[in-house]
Amino acid sequence: MIGIYFTGTGNSKYCVYKFLEEYGGNSPAFSIEQDEAVTHIKNNSEIVISYPVQFSNIPKILHDYITANQQLWNGKKIFIIATMGLFSGDGSGILARLLKKYGAVIIGGLHLKLPDSISDEKALKRNYEKNLELVRNAETKIRKAVKQIKSGKPPQEGLGILYHTAGLFGQRLYFYNKTKHYTDKLKINPEKCIRCGLCERLCPMRNIKLTNDIAVAKNKCTMCYRCINNCPKQAITLLGKAVIEQHDINKYL
Repeated sequence: MIGIYFTGTGNSKYCVYKFLEEYGGNSPAFSIEQDEAVTHIKNNSEIVISYPVQFSNIPKILHDYITANQQLWNGKKIFIIATMGLFSGDGSGILARLLKKYGAVIIGGLHLKLPDSISDEKALKRNYEKNLELVRNAETKIRKAVKQIKSGKPPQEGLGILYHTAGLFGQRLYFYNKTKHYTDKLKINPEKCIRCGLCERLCPMRNIKLTNDIAVAKNKCTMCYRCINNCPKQAITLLGKAVIEQHDINKYL
C-alpha cells in the first residue's frame, strides 16, 4: 500500500504517514504535487488517500487531479482519510463517489478531526491543550482503523446514504459554489507584505506572483490556506479579514 495526499497545512500529510507507519512501517506517500505520484499510483493496487475537506467537499485541486488522471483508478483498492476542523458528513464519501466513477474499489473511509487550519476565522479555534488532544485522538483512530482493515472489517465513515445526506444538508448544499470553482478572493495586504516570496513558492496552484512592489494573487486559489498560515507578516487572508492564529501541525507532534 502507498499513500497519496493533498495537504494545505500538514494535517492530511501527517495522517497518511501515521496510517502507513501503523499499516506497514516503510510504505511511501506522495503528494499529488509530485510528478512521480502518477507512476506510483500506476504501479500499486492498494492506496490510501488523505485530504482536507472544504465545506464537505473535495478541494478543487484534488478533484481536478482525480479527473485528469481518471485512467489510473480502475481496479485500485482505495481507503480514504478525510481530515476536518469539525464536521463533514460524507467527507470520505464525496471522494469515494468520484473515484468509483473511474472504476476504483473503495474499501473504507475514516474521518479525523484535527486543529483548525482556517486561520483568518475565529470559529473552531481551540487552545493548545485541546488541539493536542485532537491530534492524539486522531492517532488513536488511525491505529484502530488499521487494525480493523487487517481484520477484514475496515471502517466505513463517510460512506453510504446517511453520511451523504448529512454532508449534503450539513454544508455542501449551502456552500457548493465555494468549492465548485477556484476562487479569486485571496487578499494580500500591501502594507504588510515584505515581498519575501514565501507565498509564491508554497502555492500549489502557482496562483501568487511576486511583483516589484507586492505579492499578487490571481484567480486560481484552491483554498488550501498554505500561504496564509505561513506568511511571516500575516499579510494574507481569504475568508476572514485578519489572521487570528496561524496553524502548523508540527506544534502538536
